[in-house]
Amino acid sequence: MKKSWRYVLGLAAALLGAPTLAAEPADTLVLELASGPVVIEMRPDLAPKHVARIRELVSQKFYDGLTFHRVIAGFMAQTGDPKGNGTGGSGKNLVAEFSQESFVRGSVGMARSRDPDSADSQFFICLGPSPWLDGQYTYWGRVVKGMEHVDGIKKGDKARNGAVENPDRIVRARLGGNQGAGE
Repeated sequence: MKKSWRYVLGLAAALLGAPTLAAEPADTLVLELASGPVVIEMRPDLAPKHVARIRELVSQKFYDGLTFHRVIAGFMAQTGDPKGNGTGGSGKNLVAEFSQESFVRGSVGMARSRDPDSADSQFFICLGPSPWLDGQYTYWGRVVKGMEHVDGIKKGDKARNGAVENPDRIVRARLGGNQGAGE
């Protein structure tokens, strides 16, 4: 199983408690939440079409104000649906770009229906290891800063498959190197 050197060094640093490698500014996404910023290193080397689509949607301010409509404790927080109920999208499905990356805490992947080529605008951030997703969902990034803010996202009702009442929102999504909380 081949892993990129950036991923291997980042994983080693995370396990040892050392700082992780910084992403190139063009390959970062910042989700501003009410509690603080979440910095995601995007992986165009693994999912070039998905990363390009995320960049396009962010530049259109598509994600600004959207809710984390499905959040399951210990599993994931899902967002990216303009309807706020898991049935909406941007209107452009993407062909799956599966890789050998492992879905671990902080991994970011595309949500989809049973059809592997149905990913659109919805994505999830893993709250814990989720190996059953490996090779089944498009992995396109990982949280490199602000995971504590992801952990604080309001959790959904287990009886309703994680649906969240009065959900937390993405205040603003932005690209690039302006990652400071006050910028």
